[in-house]
Amino acid sequence: MNYSAIAAFLLAVAVMLGAFGAHALKARLGAYEMGIWEKAVFYHFIHAVGLLVVSLLPRLGAVSATAAVWICGLLAAGIVLFSGSLYTLALSGMRILGAVTPVGGLSFIAAWLLLAVSLIRGQKS
Repeated sequence: MNYSAIAAFLLAVAVMLGAFGAHALKARLGAYEMGIWEKAVFYHFIHAVGLLVVSLLPRLGAVSATAAVWICGLLAAGIVLFSGSLYTLALSGMRILGAVTPVGGLSFIAAWLLLAVSLIRGQKS
């Protein structure tokens, strides 16, 4: 899977959703919902940048290709689950989606911990 291309696509989507929130939703959503939307965009953007960086690390020899695939998969899943649930929550008000958000957060945490372990192991070789 080409995670660099996926990251670039997700970065473009983050910009589009940020602009959509700032221009189309600002007058339609309350302050609480806009805060949720902005948090979703922030985490989406930061983790899409992380996805892009991690996708390039095997080329530098910093992590194995296998580790990068796992890390990138976890980051992509986190974006979908964490940010996706927050986007939907902000638009729909369905609070039950709040149960999905922590799963995305755990995916982010697992990705960064796996990256740390992979980088430490890479230093030993």
